[in-house]
Amino acid sequence: MAGTKYIFVTGGVASSLGKGIISASTAKLLQARGYSTTIQKLDPYINVDPGTLNPYEHGECYVTEDGAETDLDLGHYERFSNVPTSQANNVTTGRIYQTVINKERRGDYLGETVQVIPHITDEIKRSIKILGDEGNYDFVITEIGGTVGDIESLPYIEAVRQMRFELGDDCIVIHLTLIPYLAAAQELKTKPTQHSVKMLLESGVQPQIIVCRTQKPLNENIKAKISLFCNVPVSSVIESIDAETIYDVPLLMREEKLDVEVLKKVGLPIGTYPDLSNWEAFLDRLKNPKKEVKVGLIGKYVELKDAYKSINESFIHAGAENECKVNVESIHSEGLKPENIKDKLKGLDGILVAPGFGERGIEGKITAINFAREQKIPFLGICLGMQCAVVEYARNVLNYKTAHTTEIDQKTKYPVIDLMEDQKKIDKKGGTMRLGSYPCTLTKGTKIYSIYKEENIAERHRHRYEFNNEFLDTYRDAGMIPAGINLQDNLVEIIELKDHPWFIGVQFHPEYRSTVAKPHPVFVGFIGACIKYHDQLHVAG
Repeated sequence: MAGTKYIFVTGGVASSLGKGIISASTAKLLQARGYSTTIQKLDPYINVDPGTLNPYEHGECYVTEDGAETDLDLGHYERFSNVPTSQANNVTTGRIYQTVINKERRGDYLGETVQVIPHITDEIKRSIKILGDEGNYDFVITEIGGTVGDIESLPYIEAVRQMRFELGDDCIVIHLTLIPYLAAAQELKTKPTQHSVKMLLESGVQPQIIVCRTQKPLNENIKAKISLFCNVPVSSVIESIDAETIYDVPLLMREEKLDVEVLKKVGLPIGTYPDLSNWEAFLDRLKNPKKEVKVGLIGKYVELKDAYKSINESFIHAGAENECKVNVESIHSEGLKPENIKDKLKGLDGILVAPGFGERGIEGKITAINFAREQKIPFLGICLGMQCAVVEYARNVLNYKTAHTTEIDQKTKYPVIDLMEDQKKIDKKGGTMRLGSYPCTLTKGTKIYSIYKEENIAERHRHRYEFNNEFLDTYRDAGMIPAGINLQDNLVEIIELKDHPWFIGVQFHPEYRSTVAKPHPVFVGFIGACIKYHDQLHVAG
């Protein structure tokens, strides 16, 4: 094809309308028509990346193969498209300004007065085009965070205006907006959408396609009204009605012919009808499960919808793969005590202890792990969850009663989890952890080997602390097996117990690599173990 086409997805009227899902669905449909795609997120905040942001501020921090700490929307992109993202797929205002200032300090601008236009907008455009120039994609889809009219988004909208001017029909804008339903009047209202598009027009940007989030179906009169006042053909007014699950959206957009409108706008062949039979089979298994299990998700951010987004989506993928509905019970680790643990975790078929940082809620996690180990309940510990399993085993099996991670207790006599040597002199927080994909060699004959069915794997990390190898032989002799090792750095990546039906802790984050097309084997295995435990309990009962 002639060259890369660029699609921008903007949002209007309200935040949280689902720009990421629309972007991912567009990519999925274009892929199904034979085009290669990648998706990028432009975030208007001044943080360089979300790595230092509190989950209460920004939800989950997603990590790419190359170790970039990014916006959680990149998780949606990968789960839908099954295409890995990278540092280049998430750009923040902080990174843009940092790059421009560094160039100015080096003298790259030869004494020019550095301004928003052209220097900041040029850097934004460079960050967008780099994916097209180096990635050999047919389409680069760029989601602009925030809502049109936000002061933080203005340089991005200006960059879109310039790219539309420079690239013509090789660049289009999809505007996602809200059509509110007023129950008292029993009417859908288009005025907010008109104003949102007008605001875009004031910035010199005419959207080519308008996607309308709505609770009620849009009739032809409403579509015609939006078409008239927003300068787009009626066929380019796309209904995006509230869906049962985000995984319905690609099918709904196929019905609305969103991909057809995109291809018409950029002058590319429409080709054959997109085959989403594998996606439809996934949805059929998801919506028609043969069994149900109840899994406890133990963490300190469980009240936040997006704090463990990738874990919850991985449960969906693994549940569908097992033809099982996974009912997730979110349990705050701060509330777990030895005296109430039996009641709090009653009725669970499996326990997952989530990743995290810091002291808050850590004793509750350790108590939950003790319960899972002693009651033979399937257990999966991720990152800090694995580290807590190591601490619990030290205290209650090895009889190291004061054992801890040095993240919490730097003076512990038994530092079974300790800071990596190359981390001990680091003061800065941003981007300094062990990040991205690292190799791991599995021990044959272990449960984890039977799950992966291969000896050498690679998984994504985000942490500073590791299993302390000084205690390795003691653990192995007592029955906690180092089932996966990073041979390059001699680091324990996976632990499992000999005398437990399914007890596995992983230092990495398997949830980052679970997609609809490839549910992660660790989650698939965990849910399989939960089903087995549930069935045995039911028969016993």
